[in-house]
Amino acid sequence: MQPTRTLPTGSRVNGALSRRRPERVVETIEYAAFVRRIIRAYSRRVADGDVDALPAMVRLASELDAEIGNAVDGLRRFGYSWADIGLRLGISRQAAQQRWGDR
Repeated sequence: MQPTRTLPTGSRVNGALSRRRPERVVETIEYAAFVRRIIRAYSRRVADGDVDALPAMVRLASELDAEIGNAVDGLRRFGYSWADIGLRLGISRQAAQQRWGDR
């Protein structure tokens, strides 16, 4: 089993992989909370009668999906396996590879 370490965000990182890159503090939890607040605020604006903004909001879903794919690609280049990615998402390695592999 590979040694792991825990980042300040609470994420566990494979120690063998993390030594390849300089350590830096990333406030991932706080950043994700900020993004969720922005998305909720945007949906409230649309829900308050801005029907013309609805298509732009739907495009955000597509853009988010593409960026998730980019994040997975980056994790793979960094050395994470499909099993590592699937484990974090609560899916099998096969499901992760089918969803984001060969893009």
